[in-house]
Amino acid sequence: MLQVDELNQYYGGSHILRGLSFEAKPGEITCLLGRNGVGKTTLLKCLMGLIPAKSGEIRWHDKVINGRKPHQRVQAGIAYVPQGREIFPRLTVEENLLMGLARFSGAQARMVPEEIYQLFPVLQEMKGRRGGDLSGGQQQQLAIGRALACKPQLLILDEPTEGIQPSVIKEIGEVIRQLAGKGEMAILLVEQFYDFAAELADSYLVMSRGEIIQRGAGGDMAAEGVRNLVAI
Repeated sequence: MLQVDELNQYYGGSHILRGLSFEAKPGEITCLLGRNGVGKTTLLKCLMGLIPAKSGEIRWHDKVINGRKPHQRVQAGIAYVPQGREIFPRLTVEENLLMGLARFSGAQARMVPEEIYQLFPVLQEMKGRRGGDLSGGQQQQLAIGRALACKPQLLILDEPTEGIQPSVIKEIGEVIRQLAGKGEMAILLVEQFYDFAAELADSYLVMSRGEIIQRGAGGDMAAEGVRNLVAI
């Protein structure tokens, strides 16, 4: 389980993250919602060790991981799909997926797990094509597949619906639900698209100006007026 306690971060004199505390549990989808510029991506970069937290604790399986480097967090079972996908455009789909196996050695690192192709059949159809030749939605599926290749226990997704056609958004939503339904993986989903988040969330967090201003059960989002809090 991921536990975040009183996390703070600054850029220059600006207080970007203000005492954030929350948790993400295995078998659950925790949705973090908020408008642009409220600190969501900064939070995720802190969770992955890409930028250091100024204060507070990040705990993974009851161990403080603030001092761990990004690759050590991946080794510990945390996977991150950043906003913008960041696939390798000149590598093939299969080569991109194999990059996700870097935490393993030997035979485990030589073959894409069949489960990835079962979750995203289009990746198997296009495994010989270069990543940069795929559509935006297919690239997003590739980015998620690459993250899943490392067999994470925590999957962090930053705006997975951005710039993607509705049919692929639906497919990605179904995959996220399947993954959570197995009960082994915690999923932290950062999203601006309210309807997508509301359909998937077991619990929700609303962030504004670096703070979590409201939280609750996913099924209560409509009754608790979450749409109005995140509407642009």
